[in-house]
Amino acid sequence: MFNYDEWANPEYLWALLLIPALIAWYLLRNKKRDPELVFSDNQVFADMPLSPKIYLVHLLFVIRLFVIALLIVALARPQSVSSKQNINIEGIDIVTALDVSSSMLARDLQPNRLEAAKAVSKDFISKRPNDRVGLVIFSGEAFTQVPLTTDHQMIYSLFREIESGMIEDGTAIGDGLATSVSRLKDSQAISKVIILLTDGVNNAGSIDPRSAAELAKMYGIRVYTIGVGTQGYAPYPMQTPFGVQMQNVEVQIDEDLLKEIAKTTGGRYFRAQDNKSLKAIYDEIDKLEKSKIDVQEFKRKHEKFMGFALWALGLFVLEVVLRFMVFRKFP
Repeated sequence: MFNYDEWANPEYLWALLLIPALIAWYLLRNKKRDPELVFSDNQVFADMPLSPKIYLVHLLFVIRLFVIALLIVALARPQSVSSKQNINIEGIDIVTALDVSSSMLARDLQPNRLEAAKAVSKDFISKRPNDRVGLVIFSGEAFTQVPLTTDHQMIYSLFREIESGMIEDGTAIGDGLATSVSRLKDSQAISKVIILLTDGVNNAGSIDPRSAAELAKMYGIRVYTIGVGTQGYAPYPMQTPFGVQMQNVEVQIDEDLLKEIAKTTGGRYFRAQDNKSLKAIYDEIDKLEKSKIDVQEFKRKHEKFMGFALWALGLFVLEVVLRFMVFRKFP
């Protein structure tokens, strides 16, 4: 009954402290009251049953207390507040184009480049609940692993299935970029972004990476490119007659190409040489590509004092009826 959002005049509620004071006054008053009729001998009344009115007469005082309490609450003006929010989200559609070629098994990132990229990508997606996200994987060819979706849990589960060797080996950067563009070209999002991560040189596929970049530019798609790998040589698990052994292989990343793709589309190029720098790159992209959320809140207050006032009036009428008809005092 008293679960309200606001009180217009909460200071009036202090008047409820009068209730215990009135109760104390009433008890003291009735304790000291003398009988109104005096008889020389009241033995004649000894065996007469007591009338219930003797006890029920106190009901009048209880009703009066309720009337006073209800009037005080009504004066405090309880209110309920109904609010409505209009949320405008200028969403971003993001496609991650992930290189899954065999060179992504190099261990200059831990546990290897591919697993490090998957882990950081999942963390990046988890921070963007309002965006649609897609996933394209490429090596010697490219295909869409996950189309644009807001079902991020599905993306996380499909990330676990990605491994090197699941498609023909090689590094088809152009095909990976073009496939990503095809997923975004019809998007109505305010911003369209591709994050292309690779550790090699374009040596496969049927589409020139620069042509794919021009295509992305035509559709208003911004491409952030990430070159993954340390400088010089990196440890790589090689199959030998004696089993898998680690050998140092030269790191070859076509940075000029990746920089050109980013520049053509209005994006940026990053180089990740270890796990820490890779995470920092995704954090930087996260800051650059924030979806805009406008929240407009409307509040409407509804007065709730009338119910208390009507109850007070009804109880007051009841008290008057009882006092002058049921518990009437005769002179």
